Amino acid sequence: MDETRSDAELLQRWGEGSTRAGNELVERYFAAVHRFFRNKVGTELEDLVQQTFLACVEARERFRGEASFKTFLLAIARNQLLKHYSQGHRKTVDAELSSVRDLRTSPTGAIARREDQQLLLQALQQIPLDAQVILELVFWDGLDTVEIAAVLNLPLNTAYSRLRRAKLTLREKLTALSPEGRVIDAEQTAAATRKTIFA
Repeated sequence: MDETRSDAELLQRWGEGSTRAGNELVERYFAAVHRFFRNKVGTELEDLVQQTFLACVEARERFRGEASFKTFLLAIARNQLLKHYSQGHRKTVDAELSSVRDLRTSPTGAIARREDQQLLLQALQQIPLDAQVILELVFWDGLDTVEIAAVLNLPLNTAYSRLRRAKLTLREKLTALSPEGRVIDAEQTAAATRKTIFA
C-alpha cells in the first residue's frame, strides 16, 4: 500500500471515530504543520495546529487522493492562517499584499485589546444580571437563542427580545465606560477574552 493511500485510510478511520488512527496521522504530519505556522504567528501557534487537524478530519470527504495528503493538509493550514488573520482585522486578508509584520498586532494594539477586554468585563458586571447571564452564555459558551430560552425557561420570542435588549444595554454601557466614547466590538472582544482570561 502506498503512503498516500495509507494516509487516506487513516483519515477515514479517524473520521469514523478511531483515536488511534487520528493520533498516527497527527504524529506523521505534526512537524510539517507546526513548521508551517512557526514563523507566521505568535502564541496562537498551538491553537492553529490543532484547528488545522480538526478542520482536516471535518473536510475528509474532500480528500480524494488526487494530490498527496500532505498537500491537502497544508492547504487547510493556509486557510486556517488566512482565517486567523482575517478575524483579527475584521476583513479579508490579501496574502499577496500583506506580510506577517503588517498583520501582527503591534504592542500598542495588544494593550488596547487588553483594555477592551477589561472594559467588557466591567460593563457586563454593571448591567442587569439576566442580561449578563444571557450575553455570557452567548459569548463564552456559544449558546444560541433556543438554548438560552431553555436555560432561562423562557418562550423563544422572549429569549430573542431579551438577547437584543441585553446587547443594546451592553453597547450603551461600553460606550459610557469607553475613553472618549470609543466603539468596542463586544462580540469580537468577548472572543478574545475567552481565549485569554478563561483559557
